[in-house]
Amino acid sequence: MIDVARLAGVSQQTVSRVVNESPNVAPEIRERVEVAIRQLRYRRNPAARALANGRTMNIGIVSFGLAQYGPSVALSGIADEARSAGYATNLVTLGDVDRAAMKAALDHLVEDSVDGIVVLAPVQAALEAISGLDAGVPLVFFEPGAPEGTRSVATDEVAGAELATQHLLDLGHDTVWQVAGPSGWLGSEARLRGWARTLASAGRVTNRVISGDWSTRSGYAAGREIARNPKITAVFVANDQMALGVVKALADAGLRVPEDVSVVGFDDVPESQFYRPALTTVRLDFEEVGRLAVDRILHLMRGGQADALPRVDPTLVVRQSTAPPS
Repeated sequence: MIDVARLAGVSQQTVSRVVNESPNVAPEIRERVEVAIRQLRYRRNPAARALANGRTMNIGIVSFGLAQYGPSVALSGIADEARSAGYATNLVTLGDVDRAAMKAALDHLVEDSVDGIVVLAPVQAALEAISGLDAGVPLVFFEPGAPEGTRSVATDEVAGAELATQHLLDLGHDTVWQVAGPSGWLGSEARLRGWARTLASAGRVTNRVISGDWSTRSGYAAGREIARNPKITAVFVANDQMALGVVKALADAGLRVPEDVSVVGFDDVPESQFYRPALTTVRLDFEEVGRLAVDRILHLMRGGQADALPRVDPTLVVRQSTAPPS
């Protein structure tokens, strides 16, 4: 930093202000410092920075279910936002979600001297396992379907399921069946609530739920069951991977989507627009989940007021897999 200051003809404090993106630097001075930084290939020393501000510049992540789209994209958002703030990330992946495993994961991260921890394990067992545990550093949780909280980042998956179900009712379908995700997942429960609430408000029949496990294979099995019931004209599927299996099973049974059965998915995975037909689905910004989690961790570390975080709202993406009943 002293070398940069000498080359730019400014004080070391001015270089520090530029590096830390302080607004109190004249544009021409900022340009001179940035040119000197590029010429000297200056990089901040993370160890020195940690000593100066009393932080390790590391954020811990406890994860479960990264094979699923939402958690995996949220993890990417956490890593990107942490990197932008000058932090590294330390990931611990859970095989079992119980109290012993959760405590071991938190202890491991605290021993590695993280400044805060994001729990990216959107299952009920993780919430129960972490209840009452004190990590000694700020904790933020990812809770799909939860109300707004001060230490939880929530996606409004109830509203997303309501959008999907109402879309099918508005097209003229008598009722909507659901292929649900596995029990114990917070997203599964939230999507069930939104679907059932919408049908109840419309005075429509709530039929038996067909269960899946998030996989395309389980969606295919559900689709074969749907194909055997000629009364089913509209299906809300709790994620896009299962929806792909449903559409394939219906096609194999000689049924057309959407002419015979309309299908709505959830998540808006990048491939969903290339399904045949292109999938109507519900989009949630899971990268925003990661950004909000890191922002809240940094806010808590600075001792900021813990106001409730706004939920991430869903958007219905209408494509070619839904139509009025024939």
